[in-house]
Amino acid sequence: MPAVRTRRILDTAGVEAVLAAATDAALEQGYRVVIAVVDASGRLLGLRRTEDAQAASDQVAIDKARTAAIFVRPSREIEEQVNGGRLGGLALHGARALIGGIPLVVAGEVVGAVGTSGETTGEDESVSIAGAAVELSTREVPALSYAGARAAAEAAAAVAVARGVAPVIAVVDAGGDPVYLWRPDGAQVASVGVATDKARTAAIFRRPSKDFEDQASGGRPAALHLAGAVPLQGGMPITVDGVVVGAVGVSGASSADEDQEISEVGQAAGEAAASGEASAQEAVFFPRQVVREKFETGGLLVDTAGYQVDAGRRTAPGEVELHEHVVDIMHVVEGEATVVAGDATHQLGEGDVLVIPNGVPHQFVDVSEPFLYFVAKVEA
Repeated sequence: MPAVRTRRILDTAGVEAVLAAATDAALEQGYRVVIAVVDASGRLLGLRRTEDAQAASDQVAIDKARTAAIFVRPSREIEEQVNGGRLGGLALHGARALIGGIPLVVAGEVVGAVGTSGETTGEDESVSIAGAAVELSTREVPALSYAGARAAAEAAAAVAVARGVAPVIAVVDAGGDPVYLWRPDGAQVASVGVATDKARTAAIFRRPSKDFEDQASGGRPAALHLAGAVPLQGGMPITVDGVVVGAVGVSGASSADEDQEISEVGQAAGEAAASGEASAQEAVFFPRQVVREKFETGGLLVDTAGYQVDAGRRTAPGEVELHEHVVDIMHVVEGEATVVAGDATHQLGEGDVLVIPNGVPHQFVDVSEPFLYFVAKVEA
């Protein structure tokens, strides 16, 4: 899986088109409403109010839009659940069980939402539906994938393990929402939230979180009032082609300075993975503890455009696999397995190596529990 993907976002013209269509629909009916447009993370992009709309509708419209965006469905569905007796819907983080929020969808991808407040629920929703019905203008931007977030976190984790420290490492997307978290056994619980806060700060403000600590301690304590920011070093933005696609935050190393140093390692690894340059620029080292921990669940150690290294773990037979453009090179670390590759059957044990060319179907038909093996996957 590539470290970076693309996603669509509403551009300025798209936001204006939604607001204009919704406003026209409201004025045609004489509705006094507030209309809000948010991005896919629920953050405000634009707001419009018709004449004499009530002041309270500002936040309600934003809440409805945010609910539709982050839950990827009309906010009506959540209100109907609550009204139907599922009161647990009121506990959904970030949700407001209020009719009137409609997702904005382009080619099956939610790029934002529109919310309306001020009249009856049905009237509010009709305005939002009109806004969502216009042709949406968007542009594509790079976005951090799960593989990219993991590459950033695991590179930072390898350095932490080598230094003998146990911080929590969090990676978030451009909206500040978590994508990947590394929490070793020895990490302090408080660092889970702090690492995420640092990463979120770096992502949504598009700068190192250290900037705010320097401001607060350097004579500008007003920086503490910036919404969503924590003035703690250890959060670094991850940038691809000049666009901030996410950030990495570290908390719980031996000092704040070490948090910052390790976060810089994660930042560099994330950006290198996204550009496919990691293999050309530096060797990647994984201490035995990191490898051992990876084998506990199985998963990729290295993920680049040209090759992958997987710490594989199997406890049961698998389905038939066929890779048209990838060669699998397996080295058994522990256990035994029977693999059928093409017309041949191979009995694998500790120390054995099996190379499966691209285009050859193969299947694990029997394995010990567990069966641990390294797999190098190389583009053919």
